[in-house]
Formats: sequence, C-alpha cells, structure tokens
Amino acid sequence: MTKSDRRRSSAGLTLLAILLGVASSIAQAPDAVYLWPHEAPGSEGKIAPESVRVTSDGEHVISSIHHPSLLPYLPAKGTATGAAVLVIPGGGHRELWMDHEGYNVAAWLSQHGVAAFVLKYRLAGEPGSTYTVEGTELADTQRAIRLIRSRAAEWGVAPNRLGVMGFSAGGELAAMAGTRFDAGSAGAADPIERESSRPTFVALLYPAIPHSMNLTKETPPTFLACGEEDRPDIAQGVPELYLALRNAGVSAELHVFSKTGHGFGLRESNHGPSASWISLFLRWMETQGYLTHR
Repeated sequence: MTKSDRRRSSAGLTLLAILLGVASSIAQAPDAVYLWPHEAPGSEGKIAPESVRVTSDGEHVISSIHHPSLLPYLPAKGTATGAAVLVIPGGGHRELWMDHEGYNVAAWLSQHGVAAFVLKYRLAGEPGSTYTVEGTELADTQRAIRLIRSRAAEWGVAPNRLGVMGFSAGGELAAMAGTRFDAGSAGAADPIERESSRPTFVALLYPAIPHSMNLTKETPPTFLACGEEDRPDIAQGVPELYLALRNAGVSAELHVFSKTGHGFGLRESNHGPSASWISLFLRWMETQGYLTHR
C-alpha cells in the first residue's frame, strides 16, 4: 500500500473514532504561543482575562481576548508531511467557538500528518470593543502566518505549504488573508515581520464573504464548502465566489452540501454529506501536492 493509499484509508475512518482521539488531544491541550511577546499593538493596558463559557453541549466559547495567540497541534514524528494550516474559528466577531471550528479540526489534521495552529484573535464585535475586523483581526491573522513561518524549522513546517482555514467569521479573515498579503518588511527590527503574510492555500468553510475581494492570478488556490440551507449570502455567495476565482485564473474546488445549514464544523454529531468535508479537504491538499515533500 502506498503512502497515498494509507492516507485515503486513514481519512475514511468513522468520525466517531476520529473524535475519540480528538477528545484525548484536547485533554492534553498545547501551550499557547502569543503572537506578540508583550502587549499586542492596540491592546496596550488591556488586562481583562479571557472569558470562557461552556454550552449545554459541552462546547467551549471564548471572548474577551486581548493577548492573541496560537495553539500548535503538531503531528507525531515520522508522520509529518510538512504541510501546515492556520485554523481560524468563527463566532460572529463577538466570540470564538473553539471546539468544532478549532480544537477538533486541528487535532484531526495533526493526526493525518498536517501541522495545525488554532488562532485566538481579538474580537471587533464584542460590546465596547475598540478593535476592527479589517484592522485588528486581520493584523492578528497576518501576524500568525508570519510567526508560523518564522518558526517553521522548529515546528517541522515547510514555509511554502502553509495555508489558512476559516469558519464563518473566521472564513472572512481567511478570505482577506488570501487577498491582502505582502512579502514582509525585509529591514524590520522584528524578524517575524520580515516573513511573508501570503498563505500558500486557503480553505473557506461557510465563510462570511468580504465586501471587497481583489482576486488575481496571485490569489492562492482555494477550497470552498458550505450548506445549501445556509443563509443566502453564503449558500449563493460561496458558489459565486468559486466562479469569480475561476474567472481570475485561480484553482478552486467547491462543495455545497445538501440538507445542511450553517456552522457544521467538525463534531461527533455530524451526519450526512457535510460530515465528509475534512476528508475531502485532505484529498484536495494531496491533489494540489501539499502533502508531499518537494
């Protein structure tokens, strides 16, 4: 059996078996890596602790974030492909749904040889927030991409195979990261700022679509997925975005799942067509050549 065949076989495991392993990974949650070693720009003097609430289904929802960070989920030695994904949870820019759009996804990817990093970013939509989506939240996303690249050797990541994956509001940030990037500041005193903020690829799961997207041939290859019963700006907007990407000469793959609404993410309770999205994403990565060392 080839490595490719083994990956496909592994990706075909039942979601229940996968999430049992995910639960174990969450119990041994990785340490946070702060995007800035001291105060994040724009958060000076903000010392309020993070707020965590647990839903009736046991899901963790976080808000009041003033020290943005990454949670690394690294593959076991001998299984790493070198590919990496920055995972951006959603929550309407008011909070972050960390399990089904963060921890579960990152743990699954790491079990399949892909390094994953869950982003906790500052929130523009909280009551009284001084942050903005296109300013603060995008800056956190870009800083996270640069930070991962700056520590690529330490984390076993190939800098040219680092993508972003966003869900709902996090999908809006991932879409912006894929169209508003730069090559880094070569002369910056902070070595992290010398790194490029361009993701190698983008995955958008039921994303809020930015009002203005400058799509060009430089836009990274994109994986898109949503449910047909989502609200119209997503259920119709995502297929329209696919067509716009293709018209711009960008490689893209689209999945619209029947009988599916918003926010499916990765949960044990998922059933039906949308439950397969992450296996489809892994196969897309393989097709694009991101899972093979080059």
